[in-house]
Amino acid sequence: MGAAGQTTTGGYLDRYDEALARDPMSAFGLVREWMRTEWRALFAELRERRPVFVTPAFTVVTRFADVTEVLSHESVFSVRAFGPRLDAALGGPFMLGRDATAMNWRDRGLMQVMLDQRDTARVRELAGRVADEALDAAWPHGRVEAVHTLFRHVALEVCATYFGFPGPDRQTLSRWTRAIVTDGFANFAGDPDLQAASAQAGADMTAYLRDRLAGLRAARRAGEQVPDHVFARLADTVLPAGIGVDDERIVVNMAGLPLGFVESAPGAMAEAVEQLLLRPEVLAGAVEAAAEPDPARFDAHVWEALRFNPFFKLLPRLCERDHVLAAGTPRATLIPAGTFVLAAPASAMFDADVVTEPDAFRLDRPGHHHLFFGHGHHACLGVHPARVVICEVVRRLLLRPGVRLLPPPEGRVIRSHGIFPDRFVLGLGTEGEQA
Repeated sequence: MGAAGQTTTGGYLDRYDEALARDPMSAFGLVREWMRTEWRALFAELRERRPVFVTPAFTVVTRFADVTEVLSHESVFSVRAFGPRLDAALGGPFMLGRDATAMNWRDRGLMQVMLDQRDTARVRELAGRVADEALDAAWPHGRVEAVHTLFRHVALEVCATYFGFPGPDRQTLSRWTRAIVTDGFANFAGDPDLQAASAQAGADMTAYLRDRLAGLRAARRAGEQVPDHVFARLADTVLPAGIGVDDERIVVNMAGLPLGFVESAPGAMAEAVEQLLLRPEVLAGAVEAAAEPDPARFDAHVWEALRFNPFFKLLPRLCERDHVLAAGTPRATLIPAGTFVLAAPASAMFDADVVTEPDAFRLDRPGHHHLFFGHGHHACLGVHPARVVICEVVRRLLLRPGVRLLPPPEGRVIRSHGIFPDRFVLGLGTEGEQA
């Protein structure tokens, strides 16, 4: 019996073990496909029968305590698996790829100051206004292609107005982020074409940011009024020379903001909206809460919906030295140095040892049970603006009458590289209402 009192009957491990004995590559393919299409049932069985799932290619960690252990020990479980790709694209070291270093501590602290938590009301208003404009334009057509017309559109406008990073144009900025993030997080096979596209996008992005930094400073010197955004704050910051924050550090850290936002925020919006629309009884309560002045009750609907299909289901780490995971428990496992580890927040958030009634849709879950923004050393830097943007865009969408899933294939979320949403068409209003 599982921790929730239910027997798992998927038989995934039996099929995996049989395939492994015949052909390790076919066993690896089975696990990869299950993670893509049947992840909840697979993870439920792993939590019950093999919570630290060791394969010849990687080790999957599924229990809440073990996932947070992996994500909390950055000197043992590093991001070296993908950090160098981001460094290569940005032409210099980026904090995300620098575990337990003075650079990470300094650059992360600097950017947390610039992303002032007190900005959240302003960012929420911006996201809501841009979302309403996009929905007003779509309304006469009775449908909206939500990924690009709404979700990415809002994310790019937040980049332009709040981060101060509009790009040469929104389309170019969108293309840059997709190219760099695809190579950094989805190019496990080392595809040279993806690497080349990432390097070119990174070079173009950082060249643009150097010019923009110079322009912001020239505008200040000329006495021009510069809007209050993150880039302007960085351009105005004067730190002691010995701290090591020069213009290149500013450029690289600014480049990181859209990389962590333009893909993940729209991804979370798409998953949350789909989960809410799949649950009519939950949707009715969410729509009611969306009309309330205080957004807190509505936001809880978004986070609980997202728990049922989080955008980031697995977080990759590289084990730098031998480590006994879950030491002192029956599931204690030696993770050898060099092991590629996949920590599974999507599984951890269904661990009944921590999460009460994990299969129920509940609005009273404590925030520390949410792992949407990671955990530990590499928890999301922009968590405060990201939270309000995700929730407010979903709220403005559900305030529109008749939001609904369309019949497949049009109403499905279409993803590139199996990760990033690229198309999701939703119905708006009732038939003939827009005429």
